[in-house]
Amino acid sequence: MAHGLIDQAWTRGLLALLAGGLQALSILIPWTGEPAWWLQVVSLAGLGALVARSRHLREAAALGFAFALAWLAGSWWWLFTSLHVYGNLPAPLAVASVLALAGSLSLYYAIATALAWRLGVPVQLGGSARPRAAGWRFPLVFAAAWLLAELARGQWLTGFPWGAGGYAHVDGPLVVLAPWVGVYGIGFFAALAAAALTQLLSAPRSSFDPSTADPARRSPAQGHRLWLPLGTLAILLGALWLVPAGDQALAPQVSQAAPPLRVALLQGNIAQDEKFRPGSGIPLALDWYGRQMVGSSAQLVIAPETAIPLLPRDLPAGYLDEIAEQFRTGHRALMLGIPLGGEREGYTNSVIGLRPRADAYRYDKHHLVPFGEFIPPLFRWFTELMEIPLGDFRRGVLSQPAFQWQGQRLAPNICYEDLFGEQLAARFAITEEAPTILVNVSNIAWFGDSVAIDQHLQISRMRALELRRPMLRATNTGATAIIDHQGRVTARLPRVTRGVLEGEVEGRRGITAFARWAGAWGLAPLWLLGLVLLAFAAFSERGRDRAPG
Repeated sequence: MAHGLIDQAWTRGLLALLAGGLQALSILIPWTGEPAWWLQVVSLAGLGALVARSRHLREAAALGFAFALAWLAGSWWWLFTSLHVYGNLPAPLAVASVLALAGSLSLYYAIATALAWRLGVPVQLGGSARPRAAGWRFPLVFAAAWLLAELARGQWLTGFPWGAGGYAHVDGPLVVLAPWVGVYGIGFFAALAAAALTQLLSAPRSSFDPSTADPARRSPAQGHRLWLPLGTLAILLGALWLVPAGDQALAPQVSQAAPPLRVALLQGNIAQDEKFRPGSGIPLALDWYGRQMVGSSAQLVIAPETAIPLLPRDLPAGYLDEIAEQFRTGHRALMLGIPLGGEREGYTNSVIGLRPRADAYRYDKHHLVPFGEFIPPLFRWFTELMEIPLGDFRRGVLSQPAFQWQGQRLAPNICYEDLFGEQLAARFAITEEAPTILVNVSNIAWFGDSVAIDQHLQISRMRALELRRPMLRATNTGATAIIDHQGRVTARLPRVTRGVLEGEVEGRRGITAFARWAGAWGLAPLWLLGLVLLAFAAFSERGRDRAPG
């Protein structure tokens, strides 16, 4: 009776939604603030099982869409806060916008599950099944299609990879692969393990080929059906065993760049609905950040994204000059988030750097947020419904010089730029100029006191693991933290509080495998991997179809 219930289409749809919700939960569990790698694999295995039982292509695609819709909307439901609470978009339209974004990106995964079914699951012919899923086929096809869907979501139409499955593994056994294949490569191996688990659990019932019950009728391919599932799970367990020695056994070697740098990271905790108000948030920011920047004795002071919420021309007379004067001599430097530019040349979301006996440094944000920082074509009507100041910035170039200070090369990135590891890796293309420390300045007060704060911290940890560089995070509301080159949080301020985080950071030299190939070719090698695996499956199936008998 249970199998009959699962065979009903509406039940499978609900199960796909449930599995997608668990996938969202695996990215970050709200009550712990940590991801759950095992839940990510199990929930994806649940989708694989549903796809394997699908009766036709459309059903497989619908299951993938339902899973992704629950997963994506559940991962970044907090976009509602920015649209409705701070953007003043009517609540129904804000909900519809979040679901529309999740739904449009879910189409990638619908295509992925359709491909997995078409190339990896047997087709019913006259009541019997061909053993197309035997051995390697379903796990590899499922993982390859899933990889391509993740890459498409992360790169096409400017990309929005928040909540990618690989982030659930920042503390899991597969994290040892981060400096080799990056977060998307980890996601590929997780999908491979999930599909292998699907096949392993279904194997005793011989669900793909009833003839395997008779050893005399079992083909060599059918006899080796369990080889890939067991091998994949063995690799997963082996990686788990290697985690304690991961940096020595698997990670590319890195060396300390210079003596530790004493830093002060500022967290102003100015609510988003006050941040740009002349009578409240603006004077508070100018006063508090001004006093902290001038008064700190740290070698490097970092203030978050748009810590100064006004263009230089709109600041009180002499405000920036007085701050700059404090850093023209001595042994201190400053990195400060501030908007720059004007109506004629365009505005930029920027970081300026001040240090003794050197010209001012400038970094302009390259990867802008659609609707928040630039207006996509044909969508100006939508942005006009929201009240977002400085919502149309000019893009900076991809690879910009690092801020050099005390023997370190500090590479800033602003807000969600640290989601794009391949773009950070582009700064490692010239070894002699590669950053020794990464610096993220953010303002995610747009999303309130939500899981977005913890999710962003895990994202920064993954970048530290991929590139084997420490990451300094200075944010408005959290998570302001110091992350070492092994992705460990060594110091952190409480969220949604005002304060200064003081500590030390050790810069690193050496280029990881991921930084080397992603810096040279972007994510093209992973695209090639996914496409080659699918092409091989398609051509091998064509050969099977043409074989006599």
